[in-house]
Amino acid sequence: MSDFTNNAIEIDQLPKYQEVRLNSLHPNYWKVILINISISFLLCGVGLAAFIYFNERVRPYAPYLIGTFVLVLILVILLYRASFKKRGFSLREKDIIYKSGIIAETTSVIPFNRIQHVALNEGMFSRMYRLATLQIYTAGGSSGHMSIAGIPADQAKPMKEALLKKLSLVEQ
Repeated sequence: MSDFTNNAIEIDQLPKYQEVRLNSLHPNYWKVILINISISFLLCGVGLAAFIYFNERVRPYAPYLIGTFVLVLILVILLYRASFKKRGFSLREKDIIYKSGIIAETTSVIPFNRIQHVALNEGMFSRMYRLATLQIYTAGGSSGHMSIAGIPADQAKPMKEALLKKLSLVEQ
């Protein structure tokens, strides 16, 4: 029977993911985000206009409702813009990193040996700008999945192939 050891790990000696230079999302992805926001708020605006038009008791408050609607629209655009600037990813030797968030910053580091499946999605508006979303599914359930949108399609396809190649090496 071998002797059991469980040595302490020096925290200072661990690799620092914070020092990794992250790749930004493609600038055209901001246009895709704006298109999606515009469509959503256009539908909400039509609903609000119909509500104001068909409800006489609400009409006196229309300027306040419209002002609130515009204020929320501006706030959403500003929050998405700040969030867009904070997002980044990096494909490393043994893992992939994705960072996002403005109020609560989240950095996900997924080692290749946890990845079970990799998919590449191109939405209608993303396809117009030749962008893709790289989706990484892990063994840890839905909380471990990673979705990186806004990667140029010509860069995302080789990334997917590299991840699949790494997966086949890990499985052997």
